[in-house]
Amino acid sequence: MPKGDVAVVIPARNESDRIHDTVRAAAGLPGVDLVVVVDDGSRDGTSRGAERAGAAVMRHARARGKGAAMETGAEAVRLLDDRESRASPRHLLFLDADLGSTAAYAGPLAEPVIAGEADMTIAVFTSTVKLGGHGLVVGLSGAGIRRATGWQPAQPLNGQRCLTRAAFEAARPLAAGFGVETALTVDLARKGLRITEVEVPLAHRATGTDLRSQLHRARQLADVARALATRL
Repeated sequence: MPKGDVAVVIPARNESDRIHDTVRAAAGLPGVDLVVVVDDGSRDGTSRGAERAGAAVMRHARARGKGAAMETGAEAVRLLDDRESRASPRHLLFLDADLGSTAAYAGPLAEPVIAGEADMTIAVFTSTVKLGGHGLVVGLSGAGIRRATGWQPAQPLNGQRCLTRAAFEAARPLAAGFGVETALTVDLARKGLRITEVEVPLAHRATGTDLRSQLHRARQLADVARALATRL
């Protein structure tokens, strides 16, 4: 895999405990020569941790949501590609900030894209870590994607994805917040772009069952429902 074909974009909010390890692991992936972290209004040391790990950091003064953070990161990569007068744009590998050192295993997500065999890949985690309580949101996303496209990914909410620049542009504007993954899949599948699932041994932080976690899942549910409402 040639060096420099892939830029990693990491949306992050209040991830100071894991962002350093995630960035360092992502920077070592084959084909990666750029890691961009978009700090979406964090109130902790997320930006400092990302910078110390070697990432280029973009910061939202207030939280604007995951979809907006992905767009900010992709635009930063585009501007750098233009400045470097690259013959072809970097592919975009989106990773979540809480992967920690397991981000080192994300390389296979980029391989089908670089080889020209896929326009977007979606990760299927082989980890058995229980993510507690996501069943309703996953079910809504999967059922909505199936209804809209006739196909259902194994892990429809998985944020670990690699896209060609052309595929990313075809999906813009991205859906707001946590509806972005569901909308990406629907929009690209409807346009006939090739989507491939790739098994990878990545792992998120285990999801809790406290009030904060439940509120997070409620926001996810609302965002996914809004994304699907405009696509069904």
